[in-house]
Amino acid sequence: MPINRKFLFNEIREKLFPSGLQQHQVDGIDAILNEWESKSAAKDDRWLAYMLATAYHESARTMQPVRETLANTNDQAIARLDNAWNKGKLSWVSKPYWRKDANGDAWFGRGLVQITHKANYTKLATATGHKGLATDPDEALKMDVALDIMFAGMEQGLFAGKKLSDYFNGAVEDWVNARRIINGLDRADDVASYGRSFYAAISYTT
Repeated sequence: MPINRKFLFNEIREKLFPSGLQQHQVDGIDAILNEWESKSAAKDDRWLAYMLATAYHESARTMQPVRETLANTNDQAIARLDNAWNKGKLSWVSKPYWRKDANGDAWFGRGLVQITHKANYTKLATATGHKGLATDPDEALKMDVALDIMFAGMEQGLFAGKKLSDYFNGAVEDWVNARRIINGLDRADDVASYGRSFYAAISYTT
């Protein structure tokens, strides 16, 4: 059954976008819903809710594919990450992954889900068929590419070895540990809360 978008947008405007929904946010949510309805209609709506929650968190609520740190350019992202690194704010990072390689490419986070490191871009290039990802990381900033990355990565467990069906199936509903699909338990309670809000909005069927 198609999602009642009028109800969904009314619900999430109140719960998740209290300052109001901007057009780029509406467009991003619509793009995710369109992808779901065209390719995943037979699957668990909790998957969709958690993907929306993940995009909401990972894109800093823009619901658009973004560069890490929300930078406007690659050089700006590198500078911001270097600044944070130099100030000791990235204690979990063992080696700066954002600096340019010999070809001048920087493999920091991009997309609706922030993929990092060349190996992961290459893996997602193969999984999605977007071969350009393996040589041009900015491809992940295109909405169609970012959608395919998110759907394939979360459904197949390509980000961290865990997938949506591990946490949402006939026997299990685990909104908190589902964060392991992306990034351990970092901000897991927050993303779980977002996911439940999206699911409540999606579940309206009349």
